This record gives sequence, structure tokens and C-alpha cells, in this order.
Amino acid sequence: MPTLPVSPRKWGSMILTVSSKTFRITDDDVEYIEISIFAPAESKEAIMFRMDEMGSLGFEEQEDKIIAYFDPSRSPAKICNELLKFRPVLSSSGLDPSFTCSFQVIPETDWNETWKKDFVPIDVGNNLTIVPSWLAAGSARMPIIIDPGMVFGTGHHETTRTCLCLIERLARSSAPKRRFLDVGTGTGILAIGAARLGFGQIEAVDVDPLAVDAATRNVAANGLTNITVRQGTISAADGSFDAIAANLLSEILIDIAPELAARLNAEGTAVLSGLLAGQEDEVITTLTSAGLAFEEKIIDGKWVSLVFRK
Repeated sequence: MPTLPVSPRKWGSMILTVSSKTFRITDDDVEYIEISIFAPAESKEAIMFRMDEMGSLGFEEQEDKIIAYFDPSRSPAKICNELLKFRPVLSSSGLDPSFTCSFQVIPETDWNETWKKDFVPIDVGNNLTIVPSWLAAGSARMPIIIDPGMVFGTGHHETTRTCLCLIERLARSSAPKRRFLDVGTGTGILAIGAARLGFGQIEAVDVDPLAVDAATRNVAANGLTNITVRQGTISAADGSFDAIAANLLSEILIDIAPELAARLNAEGTAVLSGLLAGQEDEVITTLTSAGLAFEEKIIDGKWVSLVFRK
């Protein structure tokens, strides 16, 4: 019997989250097959991974179901039948296999306009406001102008908001603020927030060329000249830093722990997020073994953020 694959959170920044919705944006104005799966909460993640393997164009996760979108050239009945064959895999892995499947063909939709309706200005912390690039800032607060395109980082996700709040708190402290590094920058939102809050020279790195393009455009839209965006891992960054932010998967944080610790200046601060509750212990152990002192844990819903000091 096959085993369950790795977590779908490995899919990368081609997945865009707006509010509670998740889409992978493809062509505009085309029909899609919509598959609705009513599934137990414990089985949703595995089912989404299976649908991704089956060629799903994207997902919308709701409280009681998953909606997956497929190309209209596919047979919806065959998709459902193929998905139902996944029940024994769930069962053998100790997960509840009792999901049901239905389908419909949905009319032409402009997906870009659909998710833009959900992306509204949002205040974060005491000073920041995240503003979609197609709206006027219109606020006395510090604006972070963002056009996410196909990249994660709109400020609506708990981990992004928590990171920004922690960066804001760090900016108000007496800690040095000469150099800041954003690892896995996505849209560049954390780097831009750091610039607005007074950090000096800022670097932002991401392995995804789409993220590098989005971050570069967003930095320009904000009129900032003290942010350098590079493609690559943390190794692509230049020099050492007074503060490092990384909103990444737990396994990536663990992998980069030695270099992250080495790149942090004495008395420097690391703000780490992207962790689901229960994943933090291994990250804490790894980072402390790399030479950092664990300082704080912040929980927001099912997400955990961590603060370390060198």
C-alpha cells in the first residue's frame, strides 16, 4: 500500500493565499471544472496533495470542504472516481477516509479580479497599513504597497502579520538596525515593512524567480532605494545582519539554521515564522544548538512564530 506524500506546504510560492482562500492563478477568462470534496479535517491536507498530483489548477479550502479546480478538457466523473481510489491510502495511514466528491463546470471567471475583491487594506501593528497597489494609500500610517501577483505575502496571513508586528517592536527597541535580511521574501512585504520602520540597508532573498520579480516591483512601487533583492537561498545574501526574518516551512528553517545563526550579528535578533503548532520544538532545539538563544514564542491560531537572540 502506498504511503502518504510529504506536506503540500512544500508546493512553494506559486500558491497565493488571500483571506481564507487559496488559488494558483493561471489563465484568465476560461471555464474550469469545480470538484467539491467534503472531507474530515484530518484528511484534508493529504487529499489536497493527491489532487495536486492529479493535475489540479488550484484549491479553495473552506471549513467543511475543499474545492479543487481542473482544466475543462478533463472528465469530472473520472476525476472523482480517481480521487475515491485514494480512500484506502488514507485508511492505511490512520486517517479518516470518509470523504465524498461532487462536481460542476463553472462559467468564465477573471480570477485576478476575483481575489482582488478580497484583498483590501489591512492595518498591522501600531504603524503599518498594507495597501493593494491598485488602491490609493489614503492613510496617515506607514503604507506597504503590495501587488502579490502569483506570490505569497499579502499580509492577510497570520504569520506575515505576526512577523511585521515583531519587526515593528524590534524597530522601537534599542537594538541595532543597520542591516536587515528577509529570507524567503515572497512579495517583499517584510523587507518593505522593515524599511518603513527605519532599518538601514536591507536584503531580501528568494529561490523563486517569480518572487524576486514581484518583490523587485513592490520595492519600486514603494519608492525604496535601500532594499536589494536577490535570487537564491540565505547564501545569496551579502554579509551579516542585525536582524533576520524568515517566514518559511519548519524543515527549511531547520536546514538553514547554521547559516542563519552565522549571519546574525552579536546581539542580533531572528524572527522566524511559518510554523504550525507542534513544529516549534524541533526548530527551537536546532536554532539553540546553532548558537542562538530562544527568547519568545507567539501563537496566532494554529500558527507559531519564534524570536531568537544571538
